[in-house]
Amino acid sequence: MAVNEDLTGFIREALNRGLPRDEIRGALSQADWPEDEVEGALRGFATVDFPLAVPRPRSSLSAREAFLYLVLFGTLYVSSYSLGTLLFQFINLALPDPALSQSEIDAIPETIRWAVASLVVATPVFLYTAWTVGREVASSPLKRISPVRRWLTYLTLAIAVSIIIGDSTTVVYNLLSGETTARFTLKALTIGAIAGAIFIYYLRDLRQDELEVVG
Repeated sequence: MAVNEDLTGFIREALNRGLPRDEIRGALSQADWPEDEVEGALRGFATVDFPLAVPRPRSSLSAREAFLYLVLFGTLYVSSYSLGTLLFQFINLALPDPALSQSEIDAIPETIRWAVASLVVATPVFLYTAWTVGREVASSPLKRISPVRRWLTYLTLAIAVSIIIGDSTTVVYNLLSGETTARFTLKALTIGAIAGAIFIYYLRDLRQDELEVVG
C-alpha cells in the first residue's frame, strides 16, 4: 500500500519532536485519517532510541522478484485447474452423465491425460518456487511487504472468493429446483474444497505478513 507523503512528513515531524506514537495516532484519527494508512506510515519508522525519526528500509520491486511471484501464482492457478479437471473426470467415470454424448465420453481419457500432464509439470515448479520464495522471505522479512506479492495475493483471494460464491450460488439454485444429484454434489464439493483451501491458506499468509511487519 502506497503511503501518503503528507502523512509521512507529518509523522516524521511529530516523532522528531518526541511526541508519543499514541498521541500521533489520536491526532490523525481526529483528522479522519484511515487507521490502516496511519499504521502503515508509523511502521515506516523504527522504534529505536534516537533523537530523530529513523526510517525503515522500504521494499522495492525487482525484475527477479516479479518473475518468481508470477511463476508462483501462475503455476498455482494451472495446478488448481488441472486438479479440478482431473477430479471432475473421475466423477464422470464413476457416475456417468446420461446427457453426455459418445464423443464426450470418448474424450474423458484424453482430458485425464492432459490434466495429469499439467499437474506433473506445474506442481513441482509451484512447490520449488514456493520453497525459494519462502526461504528468501525468511532471510529478509522486508520481502513480505513486496508490492507484487501483495497484489497477486489479493488477486488470488478475490478469484477464490468469486469461485466460492459462484459455487455456493449454483448449489443453492439446484437445491431450490430439486435437481441436485450425487454427481453435481461431488463436483460442487470439489470446486469448493480447492478454492476454499487456497483462500484459507493465502488469507492466513497475508495476516502473517501483517504480524511480521508490525512485529
